[in-house]
Amino acid sequence: MAADFETLGLTGTQRGIYTVLIFIIAYGFVMTEEFTHLRKSKPVILAAGIIWGHAAILAKEAGVSAEDMHKAFEYNLKEYAELMLFLLVAMTYINSMSERNVFEALRSWLVRKQFSYRKVFLITGIITFFLSSVADNLTAALLVGAVVMAVGADNAKFVSIGFVNVVVAANAGGAFCPFGDITTLMVWQAEYAEFFDFFKLFIPSAVNYGVPAAVMYFAVPDEQPKASSEAAVQLKPGAITICVMFLLTIATAVSFKQVLHLPPFMGMMVGLSALMFYGYWLKITYTVEGGNGGFDIFNKVRHAEWDTLLFFFGVVFAVGGLGYIGYLELLSSAMYDTLGPTTANILVGLISAIVDNIPVMFAVLNMNLDMDLYQWLLVTLTAGVGGSLLSVGSAAGVALMGQSNHKYTFFSHLKWTPAIAAGYAASIFAHYLING
Repeated sequence: MAADFETLGLTGTQRGIYTVLIFIIAYGFVMTEEFTHLRKSKPVILAAGIIWGHAAILAKEAGVSAEDMHKAFEYNLKEYAELMLFLLVAMTYINSMSERNVFEALRSWLVRKQFSYRKVFLITGIITFFLSSVADNLTAALLVGAVVMAVGADNAKFVSIGFVNVVVAANAGGAFCPFGDITTLMVWQAEYAEFFDFFKLFIPSAVNYGVPAAVMYFAVPDEQPKASSEAAVQLKPGAITICVMFLLTIATAVSFKQVLHLPPFMGMMVGLSALMFYGYWLKITYTVEGGNGGFDIFNKVRHAEWDTLLFFFGVVFAVGGLGYIGYLELLSSAMYDTLGPTTANILVGLISAIVDNIPVMFAVLNMNLDMDLYQWLLVTLTAGVGGSLLSVGSAAGVALMGQSNHKYTFFSHLKWTPAIAAGYAASIFAHYLING
C-alpha cells in the first residue's frame, strides 16, 4: 500500500474527524440491524461515499494530484473486486446445492434418526465445524440451526444451548481454511500466508470449539426428543455432481494461486463456468424428460447474499477512505507499536466480539504491518473466533437470534461467554504451543 501511494496524514483536521464520526454512526446502524431491520449494507455504502468525498476534498486542499488519489481509490476497488467475485462463485455453488436438496436431505436424515438431545448437540456441532470450513459460517449456522430447531421444537433449553454451540462451531471452523471465513480469505489473497499454512490453525480452532462444547454438553437435557413422522427428502438430479464440482472448483482456485500465481478468484470463475455448462445440460435433459431437474444458474446468482456482498463493498471503501486520510497508521501506532503484535492481535479478536470482523481485518491488512507468519495466523484465528464471545459478534449469531423465536437471545448466549472465553484463551495457547 505504502509503495503505491502516500496517505494524507490529516487525521487531526475537522473534516478528518467528521469522517470518523460518519463511520461510527453508520456502524451503529449495522449493530442494531436486528431491531431496526435496516439491512447492514445500506448505511455503510452511504458512509463510504461520504468518507471518500471528504477524502477527495482533503487531498485537493493538500495539493495531492487527482492521479495519486485515484491510485488509493483503485487499490480499494481491486481488493473488493477480487474478493467479491470469489465470494459470488462460492455463494452460487452453495445456493445450487441447497436448491438440489443437499442440505435439506441432511437435515431430514438427522431429524428422522431420533438421536438423543446430547447426541444431536455433538453431531450438529461437528457438522457445523467442518461445513463452515468450505461454506461460510453464516450459511453453515443457518443450515444446521434448522436441524436444532426441528429436533428441539418442544425444548427451549436445548434450542438455546444448541444455537450457542452452532455459533461457536461455525466461527471456529471458518478460521482454519480460506474458504470458511471472509477474514481468512482476505489474509490468503493478501499473500501474508499460503493456502496450506492456514491448516496449522486446525487444532487451535478445534480447541476453540471443544472447550465450550465440553462445558455446555453437561447442561444439555439428557432426554429423547419426540418421535418424528417426517418423510425422507430425496436429492434432485445432479446434486452429488454439483457437490463434487464445488470441491474441484476449490482445487482449481488453489491451483491458480499456488501453481500459476494468478488470483484465486480466476480459478473460482472457471469453476462457475463449469457449473453454468452443467446447469444447461440439466435444464435441457430434464425439461425434455419432463422431470424436476430444470436448473437456471442465474437464479442461483440472483439469490446470492447480495446484502453481504454490498456490505463488504461499503466496509472496504469506508475503511479504505479512513486509511487514506491516515487513521489506520494512527491505529497501527497505538495498537501494534505500543502493545506489541501478540497483545494487539489478541485485542483484535476481542474487538471482533462487538464489531464485525470484516472491517477489523481489512483495517489490519491495510496497516502495512511487518509481522511473521505466526502473528498473521494468530490474527486470523482471533478475528475468526472472537465473534463467538457475544451473539452479536458474528453474522451467524445475529441470524440465529432471528431464527430462534426468542429461544436464543443475547443474554442466553452471554450466560456461556465465560466458557467461550476459556476456549478463546485455550486456542491462543494451543497456537503458541504448535506454531510458536
